[in-house]
Amino acid sequence: MTKKIRAAVVGYGNIGKFTVEALEAAADFEIAGIVRHNGAENKPKELADYDVVKDIKELKDVDVAILATPTRSCEEYAKQILPLGINTVDSFDIHTNIRGYRERLMELNKQTGTVSIIAAGWDPGSDSIVRTLMQGLAPKGLSYTNFGPGMSMGHSVCVRSKAGVKNALSMTIPLGEGIHRRMVYVELEDGAKLEDVTAAIKADPYFANDETHVFAVASVDDVRDMGHGVHMVRKGVSGKTQNQRFEFNMSINNPALTAQVLVNVARASLRQQPGCYTMIEIPVIDMLPGERADLIEHLV
Repeated sequence: MTKKIRAAVVGYGNIGKFTVEALEAAADFEIAGIVRHNGAENKPKELADYDVVKDIKELKDVDVAILATPTRSCEEYAKQILPLGINTVDSFDIHTNIRGYRERLMELNKQTGTVSIIAAGWDPGSDSIVRTLMQGLAPKGLSYTNFGPGMSMGHSVCVRSKAGVKNALSMTIPLGEGIHRRMVYVELEDGAKLEDVTAAIKADPYFANDETHVFAVASVDDVRDMGHGVHMVRKGVSGKTQNQRFEFNMSINNPALTAQVLVNVARASLRQQPGCYTMIEIPVIDMLPGERADLIEHLV
């Protein structure tokens, strides 16, 4: 019998919950445990069959840690876990910081003989693979990635971290040609001023380059919708032939798809040499369960 991959889930918010579901549905995985700030305190009923701990060191025989944590804490967790000889995967989503993050982890991966796969959500992540394919099909041209309309988890988490914010939802509205509007809905703490919260949000790198509107609401839960989507277009040149056009569309539940991608790359991490990778650097076939020859026969 083939040994199952033992995965630990670090964090149990929206992505963490869907990651547990994706692992339960994957026949080649078993859940080594869940790492939460408060450990087994107030342990959710759905985790009754799993070890829930405060520190991953309390779990046994972990092959890979799936970091279902806010983007800005991914590097901190990875640097704690990699020296334990455990691979890490995450959905780090600040596009402009991915190169530096990759370079910093690469050195640690080489030292510890581990693998990290970073920026592994749907964008960056699976959309990055589609963009790469489109550029290969038409090397000259322009690509546009239009998100939404839908909830951005990374942007929402960012807003919730701001002083005076009790809860928040950030919606991404596509304006076309890769330009977006951010519609941010916040529940304010008592005494907080909307103008102060708005200034803090607009100054953050998550929002600084987009048109952003901030509204105070009585209840974020009343307006929350985890749906999202993307429409990607490339128009360009294949060889010397003009007017080649490609499109890719997707409508999704945001955290569920992110979780599925994380499980896919967790599997792939066991098939790579030590180092830090983004999704465009690893063979797509390594993300799928099963024997390579069988997959080739079925998919090619």
